[in-house]
Amino acid sequence: MFDLETWLPVFDHEWAWVIQVFVIVLLTAFASFFTKRFLARMLKKLGQTRTRWDEIILDAMTRPATWIIWLVGLDVAVDIVYVQTESTLFTYSDSVRDVGVLACITWFVLGVIRGAEREFGENSEQIDKHTVQAISKLVRLAVIITAALVILQTLGFSISGVLAMGGIGGIAVGFAAKDLLANFFGGLIVYLDRPFVIGDWIRSPDRNLEGTVESIGWRVTMIRDFQSRPLYVPNSVFTNIIVENPSRMSNRRIYETIGLRYSDLTSMDRIVAEVEAMLKAHDEIDAGSTMIVNFNEFSNSSVDFFVYCFTKTTQWVKFHQVKQDVMLRIASIIEANNAEIAFPTSTIHIGEPISIDKT
Repeated sequence: MFDLETWLPVFDHEWAWVIQVFVIVLLTAFASFFTKRFLARMLKKLGQTRTRWDEIILDAMTRPATWIIWLVGLDVAVDIVYVQTESTLFTYSDSVRDVGVLACITWFVLGVIRGAEREFGENSEQIDKHTVQAISKLVRLAVIITAALVILQTLGFSISGVLAMGGIGGIAVGFAAKDLLANFFGGLIVYLDRPFVIGDWIRSPDRNLEGTVESIGWRVTMIRDFQSRPLYVPNSVFTNIIVENPSRMSNRRIYETIGLRYSDLTSMDRIVAEVEAMLKAHDEIDAGSTMIVNFNEFSNSSVDFFVYCFTKTTQWVKFHQVKQDVMLRIASIIEANNAEIAFPTSTIHIGEPISIDKT
């Protein structure tokens, strides 16, 4: 505590403490101002370095540091006022200071976590950004809970009692909000297992569910179907259903059966061989994947061969363009061999007319 009476004798003793409070507040304001300017200059210089972690830490430190200076300075000023007035209102200044400092430290730690989330989520190609977001949320929640418990201990509350009450309350809340908790852990599983990410096209054979993932929350996942309708699916659903993710296909399959007329059976060998050669030479067909072109069946109205191959593209629109090109080339090969694609027909055989002997 400053004693200004020794070097400000001209002021009456009753007013000396007021000057002390004024000087302390003024010094606190100067300290806060210069600290903020210093950290801003340091942040600008650190922006020229290769690593961004020093910037993340310093940026997270700037605002909490100025608040801590104000908290400490005002606490000193309040102590002077309390000595002079002995008002019970000022007896809580130490507790307010301690809580404020703890809050500022928590603020700083949360800022570092947010900076780390941006660093790993935006600049790292090896880590999925949605996993980073999930871990960041969990760490922030843990920091907030820990800070709350430390603040309660600072204020004189028993943490063991709070934890005991929290355990009993947690059981009650768990029964009352089991669906909410199921959705929370379902969202956590989606974040960790990553069966899909934002932008993936997914569908489920178990449910009438198909569309593009637009957001993954802690309670629901929003999927926009192919009629542009948003579907809000509780995350717990994804722990109980099969989810297909066509967005992660390596190839798309062409599997078609083509029938020829029975009269064109003698051309089947040439047609099958030419179709297979065409597929192997096609730029959009993956020759390294399974490729089958074979005479398959004697059907009721046709002799059938089937085509089984995979395209290089997985894009839905381009796949159909490639498939169309393949089908038209097959039709051209059939036509070039003087054959025709069969269609359902029926043949009626009429026997010899019945003659009646009149004799």
